[in-house]
Amino acid sequence: MARNDLRPVIKLKSTAGTGYTYVTRKNRRNDPDRLTLRKYDPTIREHVLFREER
Repeated sequence: MARNDLRPVIKLKSTAGTGYTYVTRKNRRNDPDRLTLRKYDPTIREHVLFREER
């Protein structure tokens, strides 16, 4: 596998509907499904779930 195939750059979009996104990388071997992380959304000033968008 090439470098970009194993650890692609992904966008994490807020589930609160604010449109705020984080950009990160993930390992496809460890996390083949969509990634969900609880992170800070500065628009509403609280921690919410951020889901990977494709």
